[in-house]
Amino acid sequence: MHLAPRTVRRAVAAATLALLATAAGCAPQPEAKSPATGAGSSGTSCAKGKLATKTSGRLTIATDEPAYEPWFQDDKPANGKGFESAVAYAVARQLGYGKDAVVWQSVPFNKAFAPGVKTFDFDINQVSISAERKKAVDFSSGYYDVRQAVIALKGGKAAKATSIADLRDLKLGAQVGTTSLDYITDVVKPKQDPAVYAKNDQAKSALKNGQVDAVVTDLPTAFYITSAEVTDARIVGQFENQGGTPEQFGLVLDKGSALTPCVSRAVDALRKNGTLARLDQQWLSDAVGAPVLK
Repeated sequence: MHLAPRTVRRAVAAATLALLATAAGCAPQPEAKSPATGAGSSGTSCAKGKLATKTSGRLTIATDEPAYEPWFQDDKPANGKGFESAVAYAVARQLGYGKDAVVWQSVPFNKAFAPGVKTFDFDINQVSISAERKKAVDFSSGYYDVRQAVIALKGGKAAKATSIADLRDLKLGAQVGTTSLDYITDVVKPKQDPAVYAKNDQAKSALKNGQVDAVVTDLPTAFYITSAEVTDARIVGQFENQGGTPEQFGLVLDKGSALTPCVSRAVDALRKNGTLARLDQQWLSDAVGAPVLK
């Protein structure tokens, strides 16, 4: 049966419209703008005081116990005294949380950057940023550039060391899991295995009791130990930074935490506006002047 010309034209037009509609449905469409996320965004996920924290409306900050000076004072992280306590509260304020909205939690040093879900929003405990640790946790931008130092009893055989080579025949000690221990094994490479301690307090006791010739800690801690805790000890020297970039302490967060960019942005702002430098001067200004061991 033949269709009339007008009928044919109508059929062709209908088919054309159907094809166009199908093509439009298959063609790439403009992407809808997705809600802002924490990753590098200035969107609502970083809205002050409204972060996706462990407890709504609260910021949970962790550190080890005891909390050592000069990073904290009187073993009381919540008092705002000491460099890291002051930095923690400055970051909290930058994120929109006042002092009354901060909750402190005790977490052992090694556990802070071990794999697994964290119970805190961020941890502050002289944890150096490293590629190895980044496999298990996130870090904020660095809030402090640090060097490692060697402490020995005055009159002991380590006290006269002026180079890394002078340390190789000595018994050295450091806290487990620290960059201090890494410097012993990777930089000094002593002939004897280093003594490894769960806490810095144990390393200090070992030094006082003559169980080790010297211990390695970060430089500000070394200055505090020698000036207030083991006064018959002295700083033998400090190490140069390895790899051409400064070692930095960073705030520790859950791996993939949505808070990481917000916290990093807060730290960056505190560095830019001079707050970190001011707190450094206030709490750590004595930690200068140790000779460099090469």
